[in-house]
Amino acid sequence: MSQLYRVRDAPPGSPSRARAAHLAGLVAVPHPSSPQPTPAALELQRRALAVLAEMAPAAIELGEAFRAAGHELALVGGPVRDAFLGRASNDLDFATSASPDESEAILARWGDAHWDIGKEFGTIGAKRFGRSGPGDELVVEVTTYRSDEYDPASRKPVVAFGDTLEGDLSRRDFTVNAMAVRVPDMTFVDPFDGLGDLARRVLRTPIAPERSFDDDPLRMMRAARFAAQLGFDVDGGTLAALVLMTERIEIVSAERVRDELSKLLLAASPRRGLEVLVDTGLADHVLPELPALKLEIDEHHRHKDVYEHSLTVLDQAIAQETGPDGAVPAPDLVLRLAALLHDVGKPPTRRFEDGGGVSFHHHEVVGAKMVAKRLKALRYDKQVVKDVARLVELHLRFHGYGDGAWTDSAVRRYVTDAGPLLERLHRLTRADCTTRNRRKAQRLRESYDDLERRIADLQAKEELDAVRPDLDGQQIMAILGIRPGPVVGRAYKHLLELRLDRGPVDEETARADLLRWWGEQPESSAS
Repeated sequence: MSQLYRVRDAPPGSPSRARAAHLAGLVAVPHPSSPQPTPAALELQRRALAVLAEMAPAAIELGEAFRAAGHELALVGGPVRDAFLGRASNDLDFATSASPDESEAILARWGDAHWDIGKEFGTIGAKRFGRSGPGDELVVEVTTYRSDEYDPASRKPVVAFGDTLEGDLSRRDFTVNAMAVRVPDMTFVDPFDGLGDLARRVLRTPIAPERSFDDDPLRMMRAARFAAQLGFDVDGGTLAALVLMTERIEIVSAERVRDELSKLLLAASPRRGLEVLVDTGLADHVLPELPALKLEIDEHHRHKDVYEHSLTVLDQAIAQETGPDGAVPAPDLVLRLAALLHDVGKPPTRRFEDGGGVSFHHHEVVGAKMVAKRLKALRYDKQVVKDVARLVELHLRFHGYGDGAWTDSAVRRYVTDAGPLLERLHRLTRADCTTRNRRKAQRLRESYDDLERRIADLQAKEELDAVRPDLDGQQIMAILGIRPGPVVGRAYKHLLELRLDRGPVDEETARADLLRWWGEQPESSAS
């Protein structure tokens, strides 16, 4: 039976804003037909009241507008869940009995702006500015009661509108997202004990998990994502159904899978969600390179579990992200993808050597190609694919520096090859140290500290961030008496190599180097 908790009404006749102002101090009273909530659930409810009080005035006013037009309106989904977790939101999701056209008419009067980009799916959006202007705003989306189902042969859900709030809540992914607050009367609706699951920190589907995942297989990815975002466990029955139905994810478009994976990785602690993907077998279908890292340990135990190592590298890379004004503001998707996937080239390059050793020669090169292929298949944009693959390719470049034998030329090339990814490469390289040998770890940290100091010194002297040859294209053409073409590019590249090898030189020296090179080119005899 549905659980309904009605917040005590404010004094009769109170305007909506005054009624909302009372909410924080009010106690939720159980509906007579509802089971008594647990103490943990009541504590969550009290926490929610304070949050709802902040968002209530505009929500109540919107609810009154819908009720005046003869329609139901309820705050649903993430904003309700987050209120119980003590988190406020300026983006509110509502469900309504009104049709999309009816919602649009009401929102046009209520908001300062509205849009119908999601109208095909029953969603109308609107924005209302606060007292302090455009920076202080409330964004709402109102969606007609609905139910989504997948055609077995289609990658897109079929949308059908419903007629009850409880029916709408039943189609949601998990019980903690299937709670609602009816407005304007602020009645809490919880048909599937989402509040109890929230208190238990469990993810459970509102209906039979097999049916839920069959209707929308993306919910399996969302289970992993919410495990990461909320730190919750997946209910046993829900987990069992997920294991049995992993192949169903293949009907979902790559773009939707990508979006869920990105949200998972951008969570504060992605490890839990990634473990759900791998342990259930879902990763075999969406990111097979990850479970492949669970290499079978050889009989001599000469190498570590690459999967666990990769999760640890991800954790350590996240710990090195910076604040908004830092070099790598958190959360950084490129760094996190690179940290997670930096060793995917190890399984195909693993070789057992004489004497019991194990090698992974050129796994960074192989891994970069594998990463690019997988991210392209997931429809990541070209720059993300390029950047992550480049970081994977460069992640071993630092090794070998420890003996201090790098020349200034090698340092310049390290910086130039990394380009705008240098700060991320710093963090990836440091994160890649997971040894338990304290001396070795300390030696690696000191070596990288030394490399960063040398980079800083050279950057101060030579502006390494913008390394260019000592002559530009126009000067090259003037000195050689040639027109624009491939030869100019070759000459430019030659001068750039010299610049990296020895640092900046004066124009006369650069001119002599160019003429010396030109004398060795076949085109020079024809000019």
